[in-house]
Amino acid sequence: MIGAPPMWWLGPVLPMGRSRPPQPGGPCTCRLRTLRSLPAIAHVEVAVSLKKVVAWLVVAFVVWFVIQAPEQSAQMVKNAGEALGNAATSLAQFVGSLV
Repeated sequence: MIGAPPMWWLGPVLPMGRSRPPQPGGPCTCRLRTLRSLPAIAHVEVAVSLKKVVAWLVVAFVVWFVIQAPEQSAQMVKNAGEALGNAATSLAQFVGSLV
């Protein structure tokens, strides 16, 4: 590849958990599994919280609403921005009256 760093700076590739290569002629302590030792089907239990489900439903509804009525959703965002601006102005006036 053009511009790719040379691979020699990475050093030797070792099995996970090894900090140095095994001694020549010594026993291999790496724990590699063969494909036959792995289960045919891995059963995975997925725990989904109600909070995540509700959050994804809200996101899906917002996306659906924006697609179905873009003008109304833009007006709602504009109204929400104006409400936040008015609240910030009122808070600034209140803090200014305290001083």
